[in-house]
Amino acid sequence: MSQGRGSAILAATMVLCLILVHHCVLSQAATHTVGGASGWSFNVVGWPKGKHFMAGDTLVFNYNPALHNVVVVDKAGFSSCKAPGGAKVYNTGKDRVKLVKGQNFFICSFPGHCGPGNMKIAINAM
Repeated sequence: MSQGRGSAILAATMVLCLILVHHCVLSQAATHTVGGASGWSFNVVGWPKGKHFMAGDTLVFNYNPALHNVVVVDKAGFSSCKAPGGAKVYNTGKDRVKLVKGQNFFICSFPGHCGPGNMKIAINAM
């Protein structure tokens, strides 16, 4: 086997290994149902405590869409309970949201629902 052909085979093997490792990491993403059996409802602010989240994990928000929604906000929106213009709003009652690396913030934007200890969660995904 010539030097060039051997190098090409080695390079192709390395690329294939990287693809397989990437695929295995992605296939290990978890699904978390926000609020557990109670779903996305009042007093879920503490639900993330003690849980570990990774970028690529999926959050499932189950709720009555006539009563609630899910809004992806930044830290300021989380603190103020106000959704900035252009914020992504989910309202199907069975929403699935993939976590991004770092801080992820979610609120319910229905009047009076986001206040202290109510319908808002902050999740840090590794």
